[in-house]
Amino acid sequence: MQSLQAAKEDTVTTNLVVRNVDPAVALALKQAAAAHGRSAEAEHREILRAALCQPSRRSFKEALASMPDVGTDEDFDSRPR
Repeated sequence: MQSLQAAKEDTVTTNLVVRNVDPAVALALKQAAAAHGRSAEAEHREILRAALCQPSRRSFKEALASMPDVGTDEDFDSRPR
């Protein structure tokens, strides 16, 4: 499977056809497009881009590991001394 970065560098445009879309979904797409001042096709592209091209989220472990060392355990002891 091609990576998203490699796909961004690819200059060939791909056309997608989506069949059997629920009428309520199609209407919601048209309404969202109108609210954003763009065509339904442009809205569809933006939805796909937003859903699929976001950077991956860090894991909880990575988030904890990236926190700076700000003191010792005793610095955070809330018990009266």
